[in-house]
Amino acid sequence: MATQLLRRRASQILSRQAYPNPSSPLSLARAFSCATTRIRATLFPGDGIGPEIADSVKQVFEEAEVPIEWEEHYVGDQIDPRTQSFLTWESLESVRRNGVGLKGPMATPIGKGHRSLNLTLRKELNLYANVRPCYSLPGYKTRYDDVNLITIRENTEGEYSGLEHQVVRGVVESLKIITRQASLRVAEYAFHYAKTHGRERVSAIHKANIMQKTDGLFLKCCREVAEKYPEITYEEVVIDNCCMMLVKNPALFDVLVMPNLYGDIISDLCAGLIGGLGLTPSCNIGEGGIALAEAVHGSAPDIAGKVSPQIYLRTSIEYLPFIFFYRAIHFVWIRNTCEKI
Repeated sequence: MATQLLRRRASQILSRQAYPNPSSPLSLARAFSCATTRIRATLFPGDGIGPEIADSVKQVFEEAEVPIEWEEHYVGDQIDPRTQSFLTWESLESVRRNGVGLKGPMATPIGKGHRSLNLTLRKELNLYANVRPCYSLPGYKTRYDDVNLITIRENTEGEYSGLEHQVVRGVVESLKIITRQASLRVAEYAFHYAKTHGRERVSAIHKANIMQKTDGLFLKCCREVAEKYPEITYEEVVIDNCCMMLVKNPALFDVLVMPNLYGDIISDLCAGLIGGLGLTPSCNIGEGGIALAEAVHGSAPDIAGKVSPQIYLRTSIEYLPFIFFYRAIHFVWIRNTCEKI
């Protein structure tokens, strides 16, 4: 019975007419699903409930007869000096070689000495943009019924550059790095995404009224890119005002692009608008076409082994279009992935 349910639900996803145009991304993905060549994708099961989620994802893919071969890599128990983290160099090479991957939740102990696993992946693989679609889900009631926006976060620098040091005892300093190259790259991606997905507005989120040099450079780059897309409305919104506007009326926004730290905050805020991180897909885009989708919820080690089959199934259905379609096209998201089964 469970097998039949999984097969039927996977078939619904692959056949759903989310895009009416026959040349749409979904049509391309469906055609791709008929290919006989198996795709190799890297899989990081992760920590806590990650291995359980990974098993459910593999089960859905198997039942849907998706031509994919998983190349699994696990977090090590010793720091690899080549990556300065528990991620091995071989696992990073796997993503580079395959070009597509799925990452479960990875826990980084707070305040400990080794490098963040997520930061390692972003820096080593040059995953410059984190993209999170945020849609209201049918059948899941929240305060808002019409949320439909995209957050695009610069992923490699800003306050998350990892450059901290102690000046004197009791005084520490953290450097915020903003470069023209990274800012132009993520701005270009945001506007290109808006254009190719029929979006009408791009909002650059900043705090340039205080951080005039760093955020000022980011805005300058966004303005430069905006000039090349006159059909897209461009606006600039201060980060604190943006938070208030999102809570009051998320329909005011369409595509939001922002530096690293602001993106971390805003994307989680937007997840809360539709029900939480467990309902929010995420994908990291890198140069050369690399796409690494990820779970944005925590590893939740306290409930490992206790997650219900319903959560397994929902998580699998969320990840199915995210990984599979990325290999056929650049980005696809199906809105109704979390309908009650």
